[in-house]
Amino acid sequence: MTLTQRQIDEFHQNGYLKYGKILEDEEIELLREQYDLEFEKARKNNSYRNLSIHDGSDVATREVAPQRMLQVMHMSERNIHFRRLVYKKEILDIVEDLIGSNIQLFHDQALYKPANDGGAVTWHQDNGYWKCRPGNLVSCWLTLDDVDISNGAMQVIPGSHLTPVWHEQSKRTNALLEFRDLDESKAVAVDLPAGGCMFHHCQTLHHTAPNTTDRQRRAFAIHCMPPGTRLTSEHQDDQSMAIGFERPLLRARM
Repeated sequence: MTLTQRQIDEFHQNGYLKYGKILEDEEIELLREQYDLEFEKARKNNSYRNLSIHDGSDVATREVAPQRMLQVMHMSERNIHFRRLVYKKEILDIVEDLIGSNIQLFHDQALYKPANDGGAVTWHQDNGYWKCRPGNLVSCWLTLDDVDISNGAMQVIPGSHLTPVWHEQSKRTNALLEFRDLDESKAVAVDLPAGGCMFHHCQTLHHTAPNTTDRQRRAFAIHCMPPGTRLTSEHQDDQSMAIGFERPLLRARM
């Protein structure tokens, strides 16, 4: 066991766990370099989204938008260093303590808030988007920069993972869903150092505020699930998610 029983109980009670620094300084520098490189490639080949504006906007509109919340999906399929990161033992040891010894990747994503005009992500539960069954996925949210509430640290509502909620389409951008009936006075901001991480349940309500500082915020999320998790749909039967390159088995102790 990597976590203490108190940490495990805290996660199950609150729906999140602030862990702290998990990357060495050398890893942070390498991943920063590769992160910036992959975003530059994504801009050139039009394979990223700006979640702060409507989907379908052209590249020029994305780049000059008043706010930029940039997303690159499946970074581990693009870059060997991020592929290695999703297999990092120290991360999987913690995930194992939270969801069990057999761990499959659901997906990963890089979420970048540039300095000064980094856009917000609205309050939501991840499974409001994913609709996975059973809804017990765990995410490792890792940052390559020091983060606090002013430049886009994760904010969570403790205990909100215990009840799924109805999400509406955001009025600001059709790229995001939103839960509006919320008492934000209950929110907790999770400050982290560069190379730090926190873990949260897929039903924990969370959001990140705009980045209005002169510091960028480079975050990377690894979404993990037990093998056998299924995707639900209104139009067809549940779909199993086969183990493969896109969704590899990260750890197995059969």
